[in-house]
Amino acid sequence: MARASAFARAALAGNPSDGYGGATLAVVVRDFVAEVEATPEPDPFVAPENALVHATVRRFQRELAPQASPVAVRLRTSIPMAVGLGGSSAIVIATVRALCEIHGVELRRDELASFALAVETEELGIAAGLQDRVAQAYGGLTFMDFQAGLYEPLDPALLPPMFLAWNVEAAGPSGVTHSGLRARFERAEPAVLAAISELADLARTARAALLDGDAQVFARCLDGSFDARRRMLTLDERHVAMVDLARAHGASANYTGSGGAIVGCCEDEAARLEVIAALTDAGHSAIAPVVTPA
Repeated sequence: MARASAFARAALAGNPSDGYGGATLAVVVRDFVAEVEATPEPDPFVAPENALVHATVRRFQRELAPQASPVAVRLRTSIPMAVGLGGSSAIVIATVRALCEIHGVELRRDELASFALAVETEELGIAAGLQDRVAQAYGGLTFMDFQAGLYEPLDPALLPPMFLAWNVEAAGPSGVTHSGLRARFERAEPAVLAAISELADLARTARAALLDGDAQVFARCLDGSFDARRRMLTLDERHVAMVDLARAHGASANYTGSGGAIVGCCEDEAARLEVIAALTDAGHSAIAPVVTPA
């Protein structure tokens, strides 16, 4: 038996420029995890049934282990789905890791991320970018500059106090957002091109701010990433309300992905507890996420 896992991820700044040659900063959230067990079986199955797992097994056997014996895959995940925490990509990453272990295949972290993206985009036709997969393949806190081809692990201890909030009743598949944005980007809409460039610059500035210990500039990069998204896309008012509430309590906030979950930073622990309490009182789920090195 092979066991493997992948954690949820939260983009902090720069998203969703990752699919357009931009840059992002993202962190793995260890509160939520997708876990996969793979065992050799003459009659293979996936339990529970999951299209992502089937597509991953299919592509893995075709490209990486064509002579491998069939396997049964059992999946468990605690990641809230369709809220922008990388739940789908975590399932794929965990499945690939388990298949690599059981079949003796080695992939570099960047290769794992690229393979996982191909499963979703080419096998299932889902509009997506590399950010989720790179963050989950590398673990911890990762700066990604897709123009430079750079994936840089950073120390999560550099982060100020963070909060994470979501509402499953306001969930929505990120592929819908990405497919519409892709079409507008390919039409070279000036507003989209300007926002993508701004988002990439914000991710680079956020990285520099963390390394310089400048929490105020880092917070402005999170806020700026949300504001750029808001100018570029029509946002669900339920998601916007979470951001506005967090900001009203002195926090910065940005989407974690494109499903509606938000992430933000606070001045100190007392401020974080205040924001979490306010979001919880408003009917949202909110936590102080566990972020540690890979």
